[in-house]
Amino acid sequence: MADDNRPRRFAVLIDADNTSPRITAGLFEEIAKFGEASVRRIYGDFSSPRLKSWAEILQKYAIDPYQQFAYTSGKNASDIALVIDAMDLLHSGRFDGFCLVSSDSDFTRLASRLREEGADVYGFGAQKTPESFRQACRRFIYTENLVPEAMAATTGESAAPSSLQPASAAVPFLAKAIAQMESEDGWVSLGAVGQRLANIASDFDPRTYGFRKLSDLIRKTGAFDIDQPDGRTVRIRAKPVASNRSRRRGSSGRGQ
Repeated sequence: MADDNRPRRFAVLIDADNTSPRITAGLFEEIAKFGEASVRRIYGDFSSPRLKSWAEILQKYAIDPYQQFAYTSGKNASDIALVIDAMDLLHSGRFDGFCLVSSDSDFTRLASRLREEGADVYGFGAQKTPESFRQACRRFIYTENLVPEAMAATTGESAAPSSLQPASAAVPFLAKAIAQMESEDGWVSLGAVGQRLANIASDFDPRTYGFRKLSDLIRKTGAFDIDQPDGRTVRIRAKPVASNRSRRRGSSGRGQ
């Protein structure tokens, strides 16, 4: 019974060369939403001045640094070490999943291989991360969305996250999710839409569009009806477009 109640265990593997220490607080807050960061490792050449900003962060968040000297230019020993450790941890059988923190597409095959073995993979990287790596993960969280959360936690403010894309850019994803769900009257539950979105686009996140809640994003788009009958589950549906066409036909008829 204890095993059933324990948090899901994740190995967090950070590529220091492709990750800013500014996202660290937000990173572990995000991981805490779905599991426990049981292993925390970071890989890089920490003798390089470029990575000195990680020094004070490592102790604060109990991250174990794995030093990889850059003996040869153009050869990334850190990536190789991270991949080797990931496979060792996978075969130990002690983890439910992995958090790969990098914007490097070189980890695409690693993410795919871990998922082939039944492990959940959560990717964390900048918006510039190639789509191949993003889609290889079960979920992919943009690190730009983690910085405002970290700042709010530090200052005690509750400011909304900054927007990476306009709310209108989310409409095609939302419409596709609703269209894939069977419903006689067009209404579907908000929770089910959220789950379907995760399957459609691993990197879909309301914070990308400037909202913490999916419901707030949907209201902002203006493209969907929202209903919550008698305080029950929130439902949404695409706004009908036939009425607009009818109005246009009616107005043209009156002008004749």
